[in-house]
Amino acid sequence: GAEFLTQLDGLETNRINQLLVRQTLQTTLDEHIFALGDCAACPWPEKNGFVPPRAQAAHQQAAHLYKQIHRRLAGKPLQDYRYRDFGSLVSLGEYSTVGSLMGALLGGTLFVEGLFARFMYVSLYRMHLYALHGLAKVVFDTLAKLIARRTEPRVKLH
Repeated sequence: GAEFLTQLDGLETNRINQLLVRQTLQTTLDEHIFALGDCAACPWPEKNGFVPPRAQAAHQQAAHLYKQIHRRLAGKPLQDYRYRDFGSLVSLGEYSTVGSLMGALLGGTLFVEGLFARFMYVSLYRMHLYALHGLAKVVFDTLAKLIARRTEPRVKLH
């Protein structure tokens, strides 16, 4: 987390500047403040640790918190957040991608690599772009990339 989080009066942080939160994503010392993503140290009871600060965790927390704000405004009790680990993908260049997938679905991990992993990585990346920018921008950017063949970094970690 950012260093300024340690200077917020009345909030508790850990050694890597994350705000300590309860299962409801409320900070431990002030129930009116919520935190999520990289700046939150959210308990992961199933692993006796904390939810990893990854994009999929932040996405899940944002969706959960959206519902909880509506519950709170309606006067209903908050529900606990439960992290579901769907695995990780890492692109090691244009033709090399590896990952471990479906950790929550199989009870273990499924190692993937090669063309299948690359397809999954590109699909996930396009889904993120679609969520942020919409269909038209993703389609036109993809076409522009195919036509212009822009230079980009060969390695990108997610």
